[in-house]
Amino acid sequence: MKKLILCLMAMIGVLTLSAQSENNNAVINNIMARRSVRKYLDKPVEHAKLEAVALAGINAPSAMNRQNWAVRIVEDQKLMADVKDMCRNSPNLICVCSPADGRFDLDAGLLGENMMLAAQSLGLGTCIQTGPVRFLTTNEKAQAFRDSLDIPEGYKLLYIIAIGYPDEQPDAKPRDASKVKFIK
Repeated sequence: MKKLILCLMAMIGVLTLSAQSENNNAVINNIMARRSVRKYLDKPVEHAKLEAVALAGINAPSAMNRQNWAVRIVEDQKLMADVKDMCRNSPNLICVCSPADGRFDLDAGLLGENMMLAAQSLGLGTCIQTGPVRFLTTNEKAQAFRDSLDIPEGYKLLYIIAIGYPDEQPDAKPRDASKVKFIK
């Protein structure tokens, strides 16, 4: 048991030291700074920034470069008014769709991470959400919203990303470094 504790402490120390030694790396700093933002300023994101976020997303890797995803970015504030409460009052939404059979959900996840990191680098906050998806895809009150997305046939709305200018700066949550194991 003592050996295990010492091993875990050493691993945490190595990971902490590695993270600290990389603090001059802009990419790693961006990753380490990103948090889920749940409070946003009442200010829509500029179209150019949303385009940059989308471009970063579609440059994510995908199985055999199939790019089996569809992205819908909601800028229409009248449409947003219908779903704003359930979407953390974000001024914009990114809706990520993937084939309904689920075979490419991982690719859609990689796309989303790229978009969230790009947003972070542009001073935007994001929060990935799956909770509202059921309401948005099945509730009659969300029909106009659903219709506006024009989701391709054979695709499903997998998750949404609330995006906007943050009105909070959440602290980092603890991470469990013991889940990382180096095989030598």
